[in-house]
Amino acid sequence: MKTHSIKTKLTGLLMALAVVFLLGNATVRADVVTDWNRTAQQALLTAGSSPIASSRQMAIVQVSVFEAVNGIERRYAPFHVASDAPRGASKRAAAIQAAYASLLHFFPTQAAFLNERRAASLAEIADALGVENSVSIARGLQWGQSVADEIFAWRSTDGFSTVLPPFTGTMGAGEWRSTPPGNLAAAGIQFPYMTPWALNTQAQFRTAGPPALSSMQYAMDVNEVKDIGSLNSSTRTADQTEIARFWNGNTPVAWNLAAVTLSEQNDLSLSENSRLLALLNVAMADAVISCWEAKYYYKFWRPITAIRLADTDGNADTTADAGWTPLLTTPNHPDYPSGHATVSPAAGTVLQAYFGDDSTFPLTSEILPGVTRNFSSITQAVDEAFDARIYGGIHFRSACRDGRVIGNQIGALVMATVARPLRGN
Repeated sequence: MKTHSIKTKLTGLLMALAVVFLLGNATVRADVVTDWNRTAQQALLTAGSSPIASSRQMAIVQVSVFEAVNGIERRYAPFHVASDAPRGASKRAAAIQAAYASLLHFFPTQAAFLNERRAASLAEIADALGVENSVSIARGLQWGQSVADEIFAWRSTDGFSTVLPPFTGTMGAGEWRSTPPGNLAAAGIQFPYMTPWALNTQAQFRTAGPPALSSMQYAMDVNEVKDIGSLNSSTRTADQTEIARFWNGNTPVAWNLAAVTLSEQNDLSLSENSRLLALLNVAMADAVISCWEAKYYYKFWRPITAIRLADTDGNADTTADAGWTPLLTTPNHPDYPSGHATVSPAAGTVLQAYFGDDSTFPLTSEILPGVTRNFSSITQAVDEAFDARIYGGIHFRSACRDGRVIGNQIGALVMATVARPLRGN
């Protein structure tokens, strides 16, 4: 009897310790929403998706996840899905399936990787200590799949697949034309015509345009980037060079990584994460659409063209350098406004609304292996993304400054109008 009592107490103690251990790990482990956001980041990088395509892909994935979770809870106004989920559907299963199905639409060649991640996620929520049962999970999976399919079908008509004649630019002073070394046709020429997520029109926040070639501002912009953005600049510091290269990757992936890190630091719930990541990625997707609308409206030349042809700009304060080369390879689309400097403040505005500007977080580069930069505020990270394009020699300051104006406005608009709490929530 005494031996049985001791065994019973030991068994109870071990079970209690096991529960404490698992719950303790759960507080620092990503939930299924943030976990699948990281999976999406990895899928984008594996596929080599361009930053502008990634903005659309991530928005579709994260809106699908949000709609799947929100259709069960109905805490916020939906983006598109008006119907409610089946009674008793598992939120976690719905989020898993919505993310999985959306990514599979985009990356069918990564099916093995995505299937493995899905199996692991479902095993985690169906284990003996989980709160899900088989019926709840089945209903959640069915609901998540239907939401993902509905969102994908909806956004399939957004204009992304529109085929337009190739554009290589024009030869006038101040006008964009293909740039070395690739001399490629312009990228993303369909984006100015794509359907936005939250904007009323693509041109809603279009800025006044680049400075006149004859202006002092233009001369200052040219001479600044000519000096600090040159491949062999003597004034650019080692840290500035690292900043230029660090931010030359997939911007939507970088800001999703920052969001997930901040979420885990602040212990956001699964529902909060689903909304945060939807708002973040919608803001970035609309920032790209708005930015590209302005790019192809103004069609302003890049620094490499402007500096090499400065003797044609009519400005006495600029001097041509026919062999000038930037630190970074110039992307194949117009200078004004800067994409990175538009997308980053849009993302930053959403994150500031959730976490406050003075949030500290690390960010690891996918471009520079092993390099992590630590930020003491969200503004510091936005500032770096801004300066990086000038340090890299691929954007004028005016393109970054005005891009930031657009991005801030879009981030604020998204926070004020999208996925608002329903009455009583």
